[in-house]
Amino acid sequence: MNTPISALLERKASALFVTHPSASVADAVREMNRHRVGSLLVLDGGRTVGIFTERDVLRRVVGAALDPQRTRVAKVMTERVFTIAPGTTVEEAMILFAEKGCRHLPVIDGERCCGMISIGDISRWVAELHQAEAEQLKSYIAGGYGA
Repeated sequence: MNTPISALLERKASALFVTHPSASVADAVREMNRHRVGSLLVLDGGRTVGIFTERDVLRRVVGAALDPQRTRVAKVMTERVFTIAPGTTVEEAMILFAEKGCRHLPVIDGERCCGMISIGDISRWVAELHQAEAEQLKSYIAGGYGA
């Protein structure tokens, strides 16, 4: 669990999906669907001003019966963005996901956003780690009882 988040970023596509605060919710959702992602970083002039997530759509658009064609991302995005550094460990990220109740964390290296880690990325990594450990134990046990 001491693996840095940068190792997980290396394994996934490096594309960072973004939107602008003036974009319509409908356009932002189309972008999320096109890339099969659950969030978009909201940038204004290259500066992070928020994050737009599936939860925002459900709670602040659908839940409030707003028109996605007319509603701007700025009105419904999450403004407080929790971020992590590339050196943050998987364990630290898991704690942050649990404590903050978020599902997506932009990875910031200095002033540059170098990717996004989701709780799904962490779950897949943990599952793969456990699978590899199980295989190693099976191999050890099988080797220990061989002729």
